[in-house]
Amino acid sequence: MTRFNTQLVHGLPINDNNTGAVNPPIYNSSTYAFESVESMPRWDYARSGNPTREFLERQIAQLEHGTRGFAFGSGLAAIHAVLSIFQPGDRIVVGKNIYGGTYSLFNEFFTRWGVRVEAVDTADYEALDAAVAGRNGEDKAKAVYFEVLTNPLLQVNNASRISEVVHRYGALSIVDNTFVTPYLQQPLDLGADIVIHSATKYLAGHSEVNAGLVVVADDVLGERIYYSQNRLGGVLAPTECDAVRRGIQTLALRLDRQQENALAIADYLLAHPLVKTVNYPGIHGNRDEILRDNGLKGFGGVLSFEVVPGVNPSIILNNLHIFHLAVSLGAVESLAELPCRMTHFELPREERLKVGISDELIRLAVGVEDKQDLIEDLGQAFELAYTEYLEEHEGLQTLGKLSV
Repeated sequence: MTRFNTQLVHGLPINDNNTGAVNPPIYNSSTYAFESVESMPRWDYARSGNPTREFLERQIAQLEHGTRGFAFGSGLAAIHAVLSIFQPGDRIVVGKNIYGGTYSLFNEFFTRWGVRVEAVDTADYEALDAAVAGRNGEDKAKAVYFEVLTNPLLQVNNASRISEVVHRYGALSIVDNTFVTPYLQQPLDLGADIVIHSATKYLAGHSEVNAGLVVVADDVLGERIYYSQNRLGGVLAPTECDAVRRGIQTLALRLDRQQENALAIADYLLAHPLVKTVNYPGIHGNRDEILRDNGLKGFGGVLSFEVVPGVNPSIILNNLHIFHLAVSLGAVESLAELPCRMTHFELPREERLKVGISDELIRLAVGVEDKQDLIEDLGQAFELAYTEYLEEHEGLQTLGKLSV
């Protein structure tokens, strides 16, 4: 059995005896010929299956230690397919701190279709237990949906403990593993039933493709997800499947560098006088203990921070030169964004503030550039924001001299 880093590159055999090619071919065909009316071919129509897509689906199933994988045209298409296995009247418990697009899918669409959604702090196990068990005569929840590292506050969710609570009541544990990837955690090994990725992010890694992946723990779930995939039709095209496959080959190399850079930036921000709070696991307390207790091998390359009152976060974001002002994450280039106006604008302001996403919160998705260049880019943007702050507060008590 080869190790994980080798599986990223050589996990599945190519078996191209005709040419000896070391990469699998891309099958750009929407339909496949029958040998006869009586014989059903392995492939018939690309929505139902495609050799290039199957290669990627088998690849992610292997890396996540699942029985079957599925590739979709986006992360939200993947989530949509998973949620479609539920019925009107079913109740799903959702982590309070989730991506804005996921929040919208749950609360603007699936609630309209009769699925009942309840938000809870998934790190509060008593509250989670009560929510899954049902209160005041409610039915037990059918599933709990959560992110391993929450977006954008980087709260660590313990997949093992959450899954234990969920299974106590016969519900499914559904995990968004986008921020972590199978390189840093394989939630199915910790008791999860379904793992979802926005493969647009770390897995593809180059901001060139939209993709979603799903992996299941057993064949029964696999049949249910395949039915949704085939009937809903939001499958990933062959060329995009191959782009994700290529990205996966360098996942470990990229993520190691991104984590190194993210930790250096988090340390820099912790000491900066214009920064009120920094959200990155492991900077407060015993890093190794947090990793061990939560079944993680690392914390990824995303962090967020809140500037002090009176400092305009837009001035910082509008004056970055290496960081791109853009949504998304996990690619080789560094990105910065304002969640209240960008990734989480779908959440009503009251809901955002309730879960800790303030108007002053900035999220950084750290790339593979030189970490000192990234820190200096932030530094010059902070200087401009501080100058603007002093001008607006002339004659009033200010923050004092800016020194880092």
